[in-house]
Amino acid sequence: MSFQPLVGQGGYAGWRLLARTGEAQKALVARDPQVARDTAHVRAKLGQVGSAEELVSDFRLLRTSLSAFGLEGDANNRFFIRKVLESDLSDPKSLANRLSDKRYRAMAEAFRFGSGGSPSANLAGEIVGRHVSAELERRVGTIDGNLRLAMSAERELKALGASASSDNTRWYNILGSAPLRKVVEGGLGLGADFGKLPIDRQLAEMKTRSGKLFGSDSPSVFAEASNVEKLIQRFLVRAQAISPAQSSYNAALVLLSSGR
Repeated sequence: MSFQPLVGQGGYAGWRLLARTGEAQKALVARDPQVARDTAHVRAKLGQVGSAEELVSDFRLLRTSLSAFGLEGDANNRFFIRKVLESDLSDPKSLANRLSDKRYRAMAEAFRFGSGGSPSANLAGEIVGRHVSAELERRVGTIDGNLRLAMSAERELKALGASASSDNTRWYNILGSAPLRKVVEGGLGLGADFGKLPIDRQLAEMKTRSGKLFGSDSPSVFAEASNVEKLIQRFLVRAQAISPAQSSYNAALVLLSSGR
């Protein structure tokens, strides 16, 4: 039987339990037979891949690589993924740059096919680590969808906080990512009507709420782990208060699997 994560009663208490036991639970996921076979395949084969075409032709390698970037729903979209991986990232009009979901660009950047390069020697290990983390998140999501959203948001917010992009660009990245937006909206206390506002009003409102909560309207606040924790706590407590009987709601999984 596959390992099932331990999250207690879910909600913020489950989040704290995951914080204490997450690494041990990842180790158990990594030893799951299917996960172990997939990660062994990545370590054995990724170094031999020299093009996007070769990557998408190996379904197990493709599926595991996509999982590492949260894009496992695209495993059957081989032509599309090949075009993403072949994108010239120096061209603002290239496919990976035009997609609102920046996970595609991150994957293209990691594999380096668009610039005529090939995966670095360290990429296999990175893919393996990210796949195991993603697999734990997926299994947590079958128990509590809000916790899966929170786990995904924690990773993405820290990266955004440290990014050199402009403040507006980073806020728009949050607004353009359905799962990340859900957590940030909840953590900042933005209501159901927020999404009906014009996009520039949404940007302004997020900045205002961030300023009140963190003392700054810049996404750089998320470089601080304590600020990310504060936002996630507010999101989970509010979500559980709104629908305590539905902490594992399907909408969360739909958001996380939503593509471009």
